[in-house]
Amino acid sequence: MNKAFIKEPESGDGLDEDEAIDHLPSIPAGSKNYITPGGHARLMDEFLWLMNKERPQVTATVSWAAGNGDRSENGDYIYGKKRLREIDRRIRFLTRRLDVAEVVDPAAPREDDERIFFGATVIFANQKGEEKTVSIVGVDEIDTSKGYISWISPMARALIKAREGDVVTLHAPGGVEELEILEVKYQTIPMELFGQRIDAGNEET
Repeated sequence: MNKAFIKEPESGDGLDEDEAIDHLPSIPAGSKNYITPGGHARLMDEFLWLMNKERPQVTATVSWAAGNGDRSENGDYIYGKKRLREIDRRIRFLTRRLDVAEVVDPAAPREDDERIFFGATVIFANQKGEEKTVSIVGVDEIDTSKGYISWISPMARALIKAREGDVVTLHAPGGVEELEILEVKYQTIPMELFGQRIDAGNEET
């Protein structure tokens, strides 16, 4: 998973070992793991790729390297065992995320499509009149280059439940800012699958 836009965890922030190592935000206690269909498919794609392709390949390499003499100086063996631990840790993490996932389709019909909730794509203007578009997605779908923000982020919390024409107050580390909501829409939020990202040259490993 591309971690370029994920905030590094701070010590004592409540992340468990796997989350801290993966540098992914934890889900608030008692909350569901809201995620779009595209995001869910991406996590499942990565899980299946690790289970069915990479792990068997690395396991085979480790088995081969184990028969090549002194393991303490065997680079293939040492790296393979390290990579297996990383893969297994990632598989455990993905399993937990998928087990508690609550898939919400932004494109599904809804009673109130003018109010901002999870899955909304919002166009707003800041105090300088600069317009920006963001889509509110799950904690495993963040991509600031595309304007995908987590539903637990300060900006999303400021926007949620507001409507077109409302002015909301954003309390961010950089200060307080007023945002005017110009448009709210619900539409499919595209997500690249894990395998497609690898083919594009963005392989995590």
